Amino acid sequence: MDFATRRVRLRPAERRRRGRSAIAASVAAAVVLLGNVVLLAQPAQAATLLSQGRPVTASSSEGAGTAPTAAVDGDLNTRWSSLWQDNQWLQIDLGATSSIEQVVLRWEAAYAKEYRIEVSGNGQDWNQIYSTASSPGGTETLNVTGTGRYVRMFGVKRANGYGMSLFEFQVLGTGGGTGPQPGTGTVRVAGSQGNWQLLVNNAPWQVKGLTWGPPASEAGARLPGLKAIGVNTVRTWGTDAGSKPLFDAAAANGMRVIAGYWLQPGGGPGSGGCANYVTDATYKANTLADIRRWTTEYKDNQGVLMWNVGNESVLGLQNCYSGAELEAQRIAYARFVNEATQAIHAIDPNHPVTSTDAWTGAWPYYKQYTPDLDLLAVNSYGNVCQVRQDWINGGYDKPYILTEAGPAGEWEVPNDVNGVPTEPTDVQKRDGYLQAWNCIVGHTGVALGATLFHYGIEDDFGAVWFNLTPAGEKRLSYYAVRQAFGGPGGGNTPPVITNMTLSRVTDVPAGGTITVDVAVTDPDGDPLTHEFRVGGKYIDGSGALVGTPSSGNGPFTVTVPERLGVWKLYDYVRDGKGNVGIETRSFRVVAPPAQGTNVARGKAVTASSYQQVGNGAPYPPSNVTDGSNTTRWASDWSDPQWIQVDLGSVQSFDRIQLVWEGAFARSYRIEASDDGNTWRPVFSTTTGNGDVDSVASGGSGRYLRLTGTQRGTGFGYSLFEFGIYRN
Repeated sequence: MDFATRRVRLRPAERRRRGRSAIAASVAAAVVLLGNVVLLAQPAQAATLLSQGRPVTASSSEGAGTAPTAAVDGDLNTRWSSLWQDNQWLQIDLGATSSIEQVVLRWEAAYAKEYRIEVSGNGQDWNQIYSTASSPGGTETLNVTGTGRYVRMFGVKRANGYGMSLFEFQVLGTGGGTGPQPGTGTVRVAGSQGNWQLLVNNAPWQVKGLTWGPPASEAGARLPGLKAIGVNTVRTWGTDAGSKPLFDAAAANGMRVIAGYWLQPGGGPGSGGCANYVTDATYKANTLADIRRWTTEYKDNQGVLMWNVGNESVLGLQNCYSGAELEAQRIAYARFVNEATQAIHAIDPNHPVTSTDAWTGAWPYYKQYTPDLDLLAVNSYGNVCQVRQDWINGGYDKPYILTEAGPAGEWEVPNDVNGVPTEPTDVQKRDGYLQAWNCIVGHTGVALGATLFHYGIEDDFGAVWFNLTPAGEKRLSYYAVRQAFGGPGGGNTPPVITNMTLSRVTDVPAGGTITVDVAVTDPDGDPLTHEFRVGGKYIDGSGALVGTPSSGNGPFTVTVPERLGVWKLYDYVRDGKGNVGIETRSFRVVAPPAQGTNVARGKAVTASSYQQVGNGAPYPPSNVTDGSNTTRWASDWSDPQWIQVDLGSVQSFDRIQLVWEGAFARSYRIEASDDGNTWRPVFSTTTGNGDVDSVASGGSGRYLRLTGTQRGTGFGYSLFEFGIYRN
């Protein structure tokens, strides 16, 4: 291939590098020839360079390496470059109203053929002080007259097929601010392949962070304590009008915030709705408007470390779409994140932008469709030590941070004997945080730190699994983070639980008791107390933990709930010094054995109604006499409702056992009949509480009927079993 052909086939980036080199060479030559002579037509009166280092924004940026700040940094080897479109602008905030006497434009090869120079006092209303439709490019020195705080180059038409690009946009005159505004030009990703670092005010910053859970209004009181254990960063998932106290408190404590922007479907499982990134222009426009609004609001706050667009949505889209449509949505989502990144860069070139997902499988999408990200991010728990190899295997050219990490989650652990996830022990959780941190810092020059999950004050199912300080009490994990981040050692530390056993785990009678043995020591020799709670997350989805009666000093006798299903038992062991150890095990509550023979087993059943549609339906009446506590009858959602068993002949009975599902009867009565027409009372109550009702009333009859007159929930009536027993 001859040289002429090679020139034609040069890639655009190569051509542009050649153009930049030519301009730089010309400047260098001029300096050599002219010595200290400045190549600048001087204004009539002495003027000052007002623009260098000032805040600058733009209509767009071609990439992270061509941010608007490059046009005011005084360096002819850096440049701002717009998207490849007409009607692009670059705007400088001089900090105060100034008299503008000269503008110097040092164009790269991609320049504006037609442009105008405008000034404004408020950044909204503009006055033109120069315009041309035939710019020659190169270096243009314009003697102008104008007054304003803001100066803008508005490029109307490009000179070639690229965008518009300036090595320097210089404004000279009198007045102006006194140097860069606080909070600008402070955070950037620096270095080269495999040797990156995050710089804050040009000083290295390793992210030693926690995800943030408390209200932003409490940040002023809480952040000093986190700083004391070595935390320098907190991460959020959303940014809005309520975020300011957190940013301000972070700045006051020399800390920073990874400020999130929530996108649908965040959180991995598709929570928060399923946006259509291919077709829903309204959602995208509104979301971009919010991102622009809050970036503008907080870009100069010293508490901002970086912006984080989205959380786990590439993975989460699988819960909204499938097949080819899923792939199209993931690509469209990644492109939208890039659009958001460009919007942020145009407003705030002084803070990096990243995007978080729940797996490194999202990174190929970002690599191909989101090139403007400054760095990558990922949430990883049990698989965290694989992230480094995934980065290597993917051939990525950007560093990353870990935005969530901790012990293995529900989705990563094997099930226990009761078929529910085996929660790591307190000690395993402590070790999980240390392992995560060590794996991240071991990827030197690439992994820039982590925000571990989670600094929260909630005290429920999820909080016990992950929170370092549920209800404000400090756990082993809290002190593990202190150790990882290089905080001071010593002081009182939590009890250490090494074992917890239950006397029964698969067949605990409803309302009965179990024996619980807990092996625990306290490093400081503090006297310990035990509080037992139970949680029904795997029964009804509730995360609440409620106290349950217990006695003894170890082993303990603990009373279990009456409701059937798999529960979790929690032992809170406290040392009286603000520390807590928490251990948990599951147990299955079953109906207590009823004495005698169930004469209703397999008998015919009728009801006033039964649910025939819906999740798991139908729920026919016959389910209450099949001997299984996993099938049920469910009525319509109205009062009254009844269900009736035909024993086939008049028979005597000694007791009745009702095994309720969550939809129980607050008020109900049981009646018997020999012919199905004339009924006599057997039992009634107005204070039913569901679970398992053991009715000791005996009698006789061929038919037994339960009539519910007041539901205990907003649903209907639902029974697993209607047992009728004879000794």
